[in-house]
Amino acid sequence: MALGPMRRQAAADDDGLAARRNIRSGLHRGPTAGLAPGFVQGNLAILPRALAADFQRFCRLNPKPCPLIGLSAPGDWRVPELGEDLDIRSDIPRYRVWRDGELVAEPEDVTAFWRDDLVSFVIGCSFSFEEALTQDGIEIRHIAMGCNVPMYRTSIATKEAGPFRGPLVVSMRPMKPADAIRAVEITARFPAVHGSPVHIGKPELIGIADLAKPDYGDAVPVNDDELPVFWACGVTPQSVVATVKPDFCITHYPGCMLVTDRKNAEFEVG
Repeated sequence: MALGPMRRQAAADDDGLAARRNIRSGLHRGPTAGLAPGFVQGNLAILPRALAADFQRFCRLNPKPCPLIGLSAPGDWRVPELGEDLDIRSDIPRYRVWRDGELVAEPEDVTAFWRDDLVSFVIGCSFSFEEALTQDGIEIRHIAMGCNVPMYRTSIATKEAGPFRGPLVVSMRPMKPADAIRAVEITARFPAVHGSPVHIGKPELIGIADLAKPDYGDAVPVNDDELPVFWACGVTPQSVVATVKPDFCITHYPGCMLVTDRKNAEFEVG
């Protein structure tokens, strides 16, 4: 599910606002990992107002995969707490549009699909803690390879809220055991962007049959001296959409996030 070139741009994208403007103008089309270092990125779920209260409760009950960092008013395409000059309809490189749980489009702009009853939920993204990992000298394989992070549906059930239920989705990063221990310590400081891993080692114990066949994103090699390390992932709402089948929903395309004006350091604790 690769998107092609990671970047196509003519201007700097080293902060959240510049990155969004480049995305909006079509200068960046691809995964956003590594974009605008230091700035928080977010997963996206847009639902009709009638489902918003139940989904907000779902996020509260499932803070690992769905740490809510931004919420819009119904019909409003802005999310003021996450950035100025932010248009949720056009500031993500690629979206997914769902009807009755079926994927019907993957546009680069969702203005044509916009409705006055839609509520936008922005969920913290593991790309934020990746900066802290790389600063500590830990290699992030998908960034090194210039591809999307591999993501997998698991056998771990989320906690239900109203109609919302479904399997947990995880992202995976291969690491040597010593690096995995450090990664647990580092990412635990970022609970608002998924926090510490949910599983390390044997993928079959969480229902993953083949690491070479991710459900979302791109496969990356796991070397003989490495362990697969799994974090709860903000793509989880997409597995929930497939289960619940709401009449209408918009999400981000996996790996293509909303780059905000918030700083990663704001979400670090301890």
